[in-house]
Amino acid sequence: MRPWTMARRLLSRLWFRRPRRAWQGGLLWPAIALGPSFAAEGMEPSDIGHWSPPVWPAEVLEAEFITPTTRYGHAILGDAVEWSGLRISFAGPEQAPWSIELALPVDHVFEDLQPRLVDLNLDGRPDAAMVVETDIALGAALALYGVQGKIAETPHIGRANRWLAPVAAADLDGDGRVELAYVDRPHLAKTLRIWRFDAGTLTEVTSMAGLTNHRIGEDFITSGLRRCAETPELVLVDASWQRLIAVRLAGDKVSSRDIGPFAGQVSLQAALTCQ
Repeated sequence: MRPWTMARRLLSRLWFRRPRRAWQGGLLWPAIALGPSFAAEGMEPSDIGHWSPPVWPAEVLEAEFITPTTRYGHAILGDAVEWSGLRISFAGPEQAPWSIELALPVDHVFEDLQPRLVDLNLDGRPDAAMVVETDIALGAALALYGVQGKIAETPHIGRANRWLAPVAAADLDGDGRVELAYVDRPHLAKTLRIWRFDAGTLTEVTSMAGLTNHRIGEDFITSGLRRCAETPELVLVDASWQRLIAVRLAGDKVSSRDIGPFAGQVSLQAALTCQ
């Protein structure tokens, strides 16, 4: 393995530990381009536009980034290696497991550590992968991918070398809809933003300044979701990296409270496990 691919390639492959044999031997769609065209193995160019991926209910078994690239030199996560592809493995009712591989256009990268599995319809089974997708000219956005490709995404930040750090995806206010949370520019704006997924679209619900979850060069994100009480909470760090902050969503409003000093990852993990 080339040294420049090692760190984040390993992170991506270690994140989800479901064995590959769970989907090997099933139907394999080797490549779906995320631009205006796509292709599957064995298709002729004239067939493009007459094929679509399966549409039956599908559970995501595993997701991982593939195809490392150095075409975007931001290196916010500690090295210059990003990803240009995404592999998602699925299972469906009475169907053998299968997988798809999605390739980004040349002006986009996945500027992220690993995909995160999301249960959008709240049936207890993940049906999408949440990722940071960066436009080389317009910066990062938070995107959702599923069995038919891209489901929805937030707007890109608006300029190159501007990033966002995901926090979590869950029904944060108990209304039966999933919210996605991230920190917008955790080194600059330090603003928590919460978006709601509803009817296939994402709408920004609210935001809160003065919070962060990442420092330049770190290959991890310092935040998470906890369920210590009836209402779930996001756990982040204050802008000065001194205090742990718990955030709750009620309707379209957020509230926060100080839950103790930040003393590195040990203190974060203790907070996330309700200690």
